[in-house]
Amino acid sequence: MTNDTPGGNRGARPEIESRPIAVDGQLLQVAIRHGSDQQPPLLLFNGIGANWELAKPFLEALTSTTAIIFDVPGVGGSPRPLLPYRPSTLARLAAALVAELGYTEIDVAGVSWGGGIAQQFAHQYPKLCRRLVLAATAPGFTMMPASPAVLWKMATPRRYTDKDYMNRIAADIYGGAFRDDPSLIGQHAAAMRGARNLGYLYQLLAMSGWTSLPWLWSLPQQTLVLMGRDDPLVPPVNGHLLASLIPNAELRMIEDGHLFIVTRPAETAALIEAFLADTSRQVEPSSPLSRMANWVRGLVPTFGGRHDVQAQREGRE
Repeated sequence: MTNDTPGGNRGARPEIESRPIAVDGQLLQVAIRHGSDQQPPLLLFNGIGANWELAKPFLEALTSTTAIIFDVPGVGGSPRPLLPYRPSTLARLAAALVAELGYTEIDVAGVSWGGGIAQQFAHQYPKLCRRLVLAATAPGFTMMPASPAVLWKMATPRRYTDKDYMNRIAADIYGGAFRDDPSLIGQHAAAMRGARNLGYLYQLLAMSGWTSLPWLWSLPQQTLVLMGRDDPLVPPVNGHLLASLIPNAELRMIEDGHLFIVTRPAETAALIEAFLADTSRQVEPSSPLSRMANWVRGLVPTFGGRHDVQAQREGRE
């Protein structure tokens, strides 16, 4: 258990409690960043192979929000389940955890792989999920993919178990600040707790064939989509797609790469907390046809923007 200084003290590190909790027969390593009770807590789904400690810079950057994060079964401190699972299984497990903690309404955020689970949760439990934050993520296998060279580096959890390998490939797969500041790679790698091979495989299998595309138009939550402008792993066009098809969504671009939640924790936390606290937002109804029309209208500038980022990268090299 990390017990620094209460989160309500400005300028001090917040209290983060970490402990195992049994939920529906599955032991989960859960971390809770304690904040105020003025709004629902934020449930955060992490990226593939990532233990909760990798999100610690973001958790510490929150100023008032209570945040909950847990290691997916087979990752970090959560034992591997006997059988593979689907996104709907993890959503159900997360909902049971929320109930175990005594909450009846939450906000949900997902980063990269965890963004898919967050979408599934919002779709599966619309009354439990008040608002949705999607960071550096996509609508499943229907996404605009990364280059084959980047995808190949993501096929195994080697970067989590081999620090030297992580140092060699981090700039290629994460982009952004990792290209310019090698020290960030070491700081990130130091928080890794070795994803297990079978646990990592279960995460890959969970998203195999999964897509949110058929029902994104029906999500009722106010949604914030955050994308890194220089993201080799999840190209920014995927953020445009999500924001175009989710009825009450807005897209914010961040001048960084895939892991802006780690390299720019204060900026990311400020954007998310402002979004969660904004009471002026109104939910508007939508239809599949209107969302598809919005998406088509946004395609040309989206692909143009992607080309501009690539040109900037090549010019810098």
